[in-house]
Amino acid sequence: MPSNSKNHSKEQLASLTLSAIGVVFGDIGTSPLYALKEVFHGGLTIDKIHVLGVLSLIFWSLTMVVTIKYAIFIMRADNKGEGGIIALMTLALQGSRDNPKTKAFIVTIGLLGASLFYGDSIITPAISVLSAVEGLQIIAPALSSYVLPVTITVLSGLFILQAKGSGNVGKIFSPIMCIWFGLLAVLGIINIIHQPGVLMAINPYYAAHLLIELGWHGFLIMGAVVLAITGAEALYADMGHFGLKPIRFAWFSFVFPALLLNYFGQGALLIDRPDAIQNPFYLLAPSWALYPLLFLSTMATAIASQAVISGSFSVTRQAIQLGYCPRMNILHTSGDEMGQVYVPAVNWLLMISVFILVLTFQSSSALASAYGIAVTGTMIVDTILAFIIIQALWQWTKITSVAFLSTFLAIDFLFFFSNSLKIPTGGWLPLLVATVLFLLMTTWIKGRAMLADYMDERKILFEDLEVKVRDKLVRVQGTAIYLTRSLHGVPQVLLHNLEHNHVLHEQVIVLSIVTTNEPYVEEEQRVKIRAFGENQGFYRVKLYYGFKQNADVRRALELCMQQGLNINPKNTSFFIGSERISFRLKSPMPKWRRALFRFLFYNSSSAIEFFKIPADRVVELGIRIEL
Repeated sequence: MPSNSKNHSKEQLASLTLSAIGVVFGDIGTSPLYALKEVFHGGLTIDKIHVLGVLSLIFWSLTMVVTIKYAIFIMRADNKGEGGIIALMTLALQGSRDNPKTKAFIVTIGLLGASLFYGDSIITPAISVLSAVEGLQIIAPALSSYVLPVTITVLSGLFILQAKGSGNVGKIFSPIMCIWFGLLAVLGIINIIHQPGVLMAINPYYAAHLLIELGWHGFLIMGAVVLAITGAEALYADMGHFGLKPIRFAWFSFVFPALLLNYFGQGALLIDRPDAIQNPFYLLAPSWALYPLLFLSTMATAIASQAVISGSFSVTRQAIQLGYCPRMNILHTSGDEMGQVYVPAVNWLLMISVFILVLTFQSSSALASAYGIAVTGTMIVDTILAFIIIQALWQWTKITSVAFLSTFLAIDFLFFFSNSLKIPTGGWLPLLVATVLFLLMTTWIKGRAMLADYMDERKILFEDLEVKVRDKLVRVQGTAIYLTRSLHGVPQVLLHNLEHNHVLHEQVIVLSIVTTNEPYVEEEQRVKIRAFGENQGFYRVKLYYGFKQNADVRRALELCMQQGLNINPKNTSFFIGSERISFRLKSPMPKWRRALFRFLFYNSSSAIEFFKIPADRVVELGIRIEL
C-alpha cells in the first residue's frame, strides 16, 4: 500500500528519504551535466553579468516550478497516496462526475499529458547517458570516437536488464545517488570559494536584467533553462512509493542545495575560465578525478534512465487498467512490491527509439534541441488538472485558485513557447510520438465505447432469461462463468451459447471486472455478489480493482467461495467471447480510425493471461459485431 498513508518513525523516514534520493531525483539530478552548457551554446557572451543572469534564471526556475509548484502544491493532490499524471487525472475526475463535458476535457488533456510523458521517456535516457559518456572528449580526446559505441552499450545493458526487475539493482541506487549529489555539492563549493560573488545570483534582479537586456534572445534562452527542471514531475509521480514527507525532506535538505551549489560552482568556473564552456561540469573537477567522475556520471545517468523506463511501465499499466490502452503482457518482477512491473512491448519499443535518437543526433547538444517540449507540455497539463482539483475538491476561494492557475500557467507557457522554437531542429520528435500515442489511445477509447453501446442495445434482463430457462432449456451440472465488460444485463457470450448449444449450467456466474478511480482496493471490498431469481442459480459477480492493481480471477474466486458461493474449480468452465469486429458504411467511427481500432483490438493480449484465468477451463465463442 502507499507509504503516504502512514506516519513514519524517524528510522522509516530516514530509510525512505535515502531510497527516494536513489529513485526520484535521477533525472533532475543529472541535469548539471548539460543544462548550463546548453544555455550558453547559442552564443551568449560569457562574462560575469550574463553568468549571474543565467544562474538567477536557473535558481528561480528550480524554486518556482520544482519547489513551490510540485513539492509544496501539487504533491498535496495525492490519490490515496498515489501521484503521477494518471492519478492526477482520476482525482480531477472525482470532482466532475455530474458534468460530462468537464469529464471529457479532463480525460482528453490527461491522455495528452500521458502521451507527452512517453515522448520525454524516449529522450531522457538518450541525452542523460550520452552527456555523461561525452566526458571522454574532455578526459581523452583521442577516445572521442568511442562515445557513441559506449553509450549504445550502456543503454543496451540497461534495457536488457529490465526483464530481471529493478528491485535488486535498486538496492545500490541510493548509495550511488547519495555519493553523486554529495559530489555535486563538493565540486560546486570548491569553485564557489574562488568566486563567492556568484552567490548574488539568488537576487531575481539579475534574471530580470538579463531577459530585458537580451529581449527576444532572452526568450530563446528559456528553452535551454528548462533543462535544469526536467524531472520535476518525478517528485509527484513517485509519491506512492515513498510518501510525501520523505520526498520533500530529500529535496529540501539535500538534493536542492546540492544542485544549486553545483550550478553556482559551474558559474564561478565560467567567470574565471570562459573557455570551460566546452564542458563546465567535468572541468569543475581536478584532472586526477576525471575518470572516477566519468564512471560515477555514467552510473547516475543510467539510474536516471531506469527511473524513467520504470515510470513508463507504471503509466502503461495504469492506462490499461482504466481502459485507455489495449491489454499488453505485464510481468511482475517482484513478489513483494506490486508496483515493480515489466512491460516487454514498451521496453523494446523504447530501446529501439532511444537507439535511433542516439545514432541520429549523436551529441547531447543536438539532443537538447529535441528536449523540453514534451516536459513543458506535461507541466501545463499538471497545472490545469491541479486547478480543477483545487476548485472542485479543495474548494479554495476563487481569487486564490485563479492566482495559482495564472502564476504557474504563465511560467509553464513561457517555457513551452520558448521550447516550441526547437520544433524544426528536433522538437518535432517528442510531439510526433505524443501525437501517435494520443491517436492510438483516443481511437481505443472510442472503439470500446461503441462496443459497449452495441452490447447494451442487445442485452436482455435476467428476469427474461429466467422465463426462457424455465420453459425451454435443459440445465447441466457444473458452474459456467461468463466474463463480460458490461455491468448490467445478460452478456452476449451467454446468449450466443444458448442459441447454439441450447443448454445452461446449473450455476451461472456473470463476472465483470471493474477498475476504480482509486489506486488500490482492499480484498475485503474486492467482491460483490448478487443472486437473481429463486433457486435458478444465476449470480452476477463484480470484482473491483484499483488502477495500480492487476486482476487475478483465480484469487477472486477464492474470495467468492469465502462469501458462500459454491464453486468447484474442477467442475467450472469459463466462457469468453471472441469478438470479430466489422464496421457499417455509416459507422460513427471515422474511416481512418477503423483499421487502427481493428489492429489494436486483435493485437491486445488475451484476457485469459491478463486476468489469470485457468487456461484449461476456458471455452471461447466467436461473436460477430458490426459497429
